[in-house]
Amino acid sequence: MPSACSWSTRTQAMRRRDTPWGTLPYLIDGSHKITQSNAILRYLGRKHNLCGETEEERIRVDILENQLIDNRMVLARLCYNADFEKLKPGYLEQLPGMMRLYSEFLGKQPWFAGDKITFVDFIAYDVLERNQLFEPKCLEAFPNLKDFIARFEGLKKISDYMKTSRFLPRPVFTKMAIWGSK
Repeated sequence: MPSACSWSTRTQAMRRRDTPWGTLPYLIDGSHKITQSNAILRYLGRKHNLCGETEEERIRVDILENQLIDNRMVLARLCYNADFEKLKPGYLEQLPGMMRLYSEFLGKQPWFAGDKITFVDFIAYDVLERNQLFEPKCLEAFPNLKDFIARFEGLKKISDYMKTSRFLPRPVFTKMAIWGSK
């Protein structure tokens, strides 16, 4: 990311004054003030040509981005639900089908849109990794998804970052979640 970009966790008062909606995370890049994780990813994707090069790739990015957000929300709603233990078996029952669809969408390509990484691969990594934390065996039947995870973590800058003290095991969700808050 260019040095002109600053990712910050300023105080609530500063956030209200500096960014729309006053939420975290936010990115300030020159005169651009952007909030919301996916808006930041999409902005950086456009800025660094990571949105797909052909119309077919851009369509795949759009489809997958929305599917991933939907699936991320299903897991989040489960993990914050007071009936977590009662609902967990149903989620686990549908998880292999969800992973199968991701596996089929990825196919034999290295990245979800094709031969080059796009911003949606970052979201895909997040969703797949969260589900793997939730159910460690969920990717066992899908070698292409396991390879995707390894390929993503093997990217030089990602790999280097994961080796630093800044990369710590963090909670998946906030402290109010039944699962993933520690």
